[in-house]
Amino acid sequence: MYLSGPARTLLTGERNAMNFIQTLSGCATVVAEYAKAIEGTGCRLLDTRKTIPGLRSALKYAVACGGGYNHRIGVFDAYLIKENHIIACGGIEQAISTAKELNPGKPVEVETESLEELKQAIEAGADIIMLDNFTLDMMREAVEINQGRAVLENSGNVTLETIRPMAETGVDFISVGALTKHLKAMDLSMRFK
Repeated sequence: MYLSGPARTLLTGERNAMNFIQTLSGCATVVAEYAKAIEGTGCRLLDTRKTIPGLRSALKYAVACGGGYNHRIGVFDAYLIKENHIIACGGIEQAISTAKELNPGKPVEVETESLEELKQAIEAGADIIMLDNFTLDMMREAVEINQGRAVLENSGNVTLETIRPMAETGVDFISVGALTKHLKAMDLSMRFK
């Protein structure tokens, strides 16, 4: 990359610009490693909303540059029903029906922690079902139970070593919070010519 301009201007903005570019480059590089690990499985790599405050849009861009896909930007574009929502609504079925009543066109995703919760989410008409910390055997069984009725997303305990076996279970997506949360900046520098 080449920049041109007055030396004073370049030096004034150097540190902020370099920190920004290093962070996004580090994110895109890690995403590329994860995406390569599941290549050919039919499974897609997703980011999460777990981002550095103020950098969500930029990190979502870095994920896409690295070969990953954006999950959702916020609660305005899709519902993600989690444990507290389920308890507050009185159950999975009630939480899903409430979300669908509030905004019929908005996708509804439900986080499940067991095969029984998965079955409830399928019966209640969830569009996407997150399998939270499922074992490989549980994931395979979830795919079989689901029979393509909802999109299945695995989340939890995902590393470069575990992601391929997870993808090979037949889930549609694997979301990884570490892609945008536990970043290691790439070592870059600016040099004058």
